[in-house]
Amino acid sequence: MTIKLHCFGESGNSYKAALALELSGLEWEPVFVDFFGGQARTPEWRAENGMGEAPVMVDGDLRLSQSGAIQQYVTDKTGKFGGAADDRYEVLRWVLWDNHKLSSQAGMTRFLMNFLPEDKRPAEVIAFSLGRLKAAYDVLNRHLEGRDWIVGNGPTNADLSCCAYLYYPEPFGFERSDWPHVDGWLDRIAALPGWKHPYDLMPGNPSDRA
Repeated sequence: MTIKLHCFGESGNSYKAALALELSGLEWEPVFVDFFGGQARTPEWRAENGMGEAPVMVDGDLRLSQSGAIQQYVTDKTGKFGGAADDRYEVLRWVLWDNHKLSSQAGMTRFLMNFLPEDKRPAEVIAFSLGRLKAAYDVLNRHLEGRDWIVGNGPTNADLSCCAYLYYPEPFGFERSDWPHVDGWLDRIAALPGWKHPYDLMPGNPSDRA
């Protein structure tokens, strides 16, 4: 049975789940969520997905939201991206760090800077968020010095979680050239067999609304 991932291309959190599915080799297909058209706020969506978010993965009778949980499901199903047995809590530590310190700030800042009308973009909030993001980029860049991967000797959910927003072209305070260890790490992830850019892996692109 084909796994379905309800997602949209602009969503970095959707990309975390989609990338894990794609690189795992599992049979899956994306189902477009019209987030910008308000689909995730409809009663029908809320009835099926109580958290009102994307992504949502459906595999038979299992319906699962939250990218980190979906990544762990892929790991449990395939044995991939969990890291060595002794590393599993370190992988989890970085996934939780990303969700709290990196992706949460990157997603919000990118949205405020690019997907709101210019006259409604809160300059003070954006400036505050950019400062927090710079600190997060620094943590990741320092950690990756002398390492190929965040944890262990191969790609794990830590990498697939932390990288997700950093491939997007819209401005949100991240220039790869400013963070050379992150830059090299992103190249290594992009060289993995089956890797695709978020706008190529999932339906939905800002140009669709231009």
